[in-house]
Amino acid sequence: MNEKVVPTSKAEKIGRYHHGNLKETLLEAAQAELADQGIEKLSLRAIAKRAGVSHAAPAHHFGDVNGLLTALAARGFGMLMAAQKLRLDTARPDPVSQLVALGLGYIDFATANPAMFRLAFSSKRPNFDDPGLHEPAKLAYDMLGDGVSALRDQSPASDLAVMADVASMWAMVHGLGDLLASGRIKYLQALTAEECEAVLIEIIRRAMPSLEKS
Repeated sequence: MNEKVVPTSKAEKIGRYHHGNLKETLLEAAQAELADQGIEKLSLRAIAKRAGVSHAAPAHHFGDVNGLLTALAARGFGMLMAAQKLRLDTARPDPVSQLVALGLGYIDFATANPAMFRLAFSSKRPNFDDPGLHEPAKLAYDMLGDGVSALRDQSPASDLAVMADVASMWAMVHGLGDLLASGRIKYLQALTAEECEAVLIEIIRRAMPSLEKS
């Protein structure tokens, strides 16, 4: 006797398909939802709907919205470091070029992913005490610190002047990224991509007196 076939819902199909990587699927949906709706309208139910899974799935993996935002911010720092690595891989190997590449990668991430950029650096909702977020955030900071250390041949931890250089570099590229992501530097928007990058490189080089000596 033939068994009765029970129709399978779209959510069930997608949920089964993503059984092995459901957490990553939810983070991808959350990233898209964040970009479309902003952090204030973000909800677990909306993320589940976008992912095509049960509304209970995000709570199972992340607990609540802030737990999901913590994981999403960690994903953001990973994206930041990936953008910087792309620049590092195509830059010349000398310390100046590598440090400029780190700055350009930072700006690339900010302008390509403004919502993730602001979640990682401006929102108070992610829990930075969570090891899953604390570690990638520290790794991202260390990338910049290591770039300055290579140029100055001195660790920021042992020299306050080098620490000031790290802060100067960070403030400059972060400010540029935020302004560009917000469309506030109008004259750069009127330039070609090559012209814009040349200006950004010049600005980044001016951020650190030590670069001018190199």
